Amino acid sequence: MKTREEALEYGLSFPDSYQEAPFHDDNWQLVRYKWNKKAFLWTYERDGYINLNVKVDPDNAFFWRDRYKSVTAGYHQNKKHWNTIILDGSIPDKDIRAMIAESYDLISDSPTRRIYEAVKKIPKGKAATYAQVAEMAGDRKMARAVGNALHKNPDPEHIPCHRVVNAKGELAGEYVFGGAWKQGEILKSEGVEVIDGKVDLSKYGVNL
Repeated sequence: MKTREEALEYGLSFPDSYQEAPFHDDNWQLVRYKWNKKAFLWTYERDGYINLNVKVDPDNAFFWRDRYKSVTAGYHQNKKHWNTIILDGSIPDKDIRAMIAESYDLISDSPTRRIYEAVKKIPKGKAATYAQVAEMAGDRKMARAVGNALHKNPDPEHIPCHRVVNAKGELAGEYVFGGAWKQGEILKSEGVEVIDGKVDLSKYGVNL
């Protein structure tokens, strides 16, 4: 891998990634993760070579720097958490890809992302509580974070937050996309019975 195009193509092969040139300078082309808009791949030309900045686990940072002279501390970024890869042909493609993949994993692994992925698993015609979603996302104690994440839902068409209710099966009075009546309307359209603003979880609740 020697060109910017190759690096960008690989970066954009990861789910929910997109390219951006945020500095009004075509020399800086970034690949970001959709859900938190954080960049996991920075590309730019410097001293005649294309450089890549990638996030790295601090435990791995010096492993890569010791292994290859063309991997250095992150240029213009936190030296503990970022490495710069100089595409001078001395690093095997598989290792460049491994470093980009690690950067993507570090950027994309967030509680909010895990919450959204958990909500996607609630089937049509069912409902789950905030605590259940938190448990599916890996930590039952972050039920409050579930509410915060769903209130900022960036993609309600694919992240069905209307299927999330409280522990008593009650709908959200401040349902972000139109109030409890709207949440109830959507649930009813999916075959879930809503009576007095509540869902019978013994009948419609998901089984973990």
